Amino acid sequence: MTRIMQGRMTHRHEGELVVFHIGMEINRWWRPDLWLPAFVAMPRMLRELTAEADSGMLGYAILFGARGPYVVQYWSSIDKLYDYASSPTQEHRPAWTRFNRMARKAPGAVGIWHETFLVERAESVYVSTKPMGLPKATELVPVTQRHDRARDRYAEGRTAGTAPSHAE
Repeated sequence: MTRIMQGRMTHRHEGELVVFHIGMEINRWWRPDLWLPAFVAMPRMLRELTAEADSGMLGYAILFGARGPYVVQYWSSIDKLYDYASSPTQEHRPAWTRFNRMARKAPGAVGIWHETFLVERAESVYVSTKPMGLPKATELVPVTQRHDRARDRYAEGRTAGTAPSHAE
């Protein structure tokens, strides 16, 4: 069982930071033959990305909503995200081709969506939680007295490219 992080924690990350949201909307629950192939494709991609140290994916969280699954991914580079998405030798491109083939046969049965954010600044706080989100994908650090308030952490330059020193 994962331990609860004691105290007030935040994240630290230097360099580019990309947050990628991707989800599947299951419009015909009674037709698993139409949505199950897309549903099982994502775990294969996540395993592949996690196994490859230089993939660029820093971490992810899988969520489930009323309409279907949703994944939040953290990437070290927009280029690495797009390179993975277009690579014919990795899991995504063939899965996307299969999805498009199926979607033409059964329009509207399954929806796929994504949003990509290049993060200039990010503020975070986690109090008595298990590791998740930005600190799980980047580096977990304690909130210092100087950065006790969200406004202070954000204003101080808690960006993807700068972080407070351990001496604070």
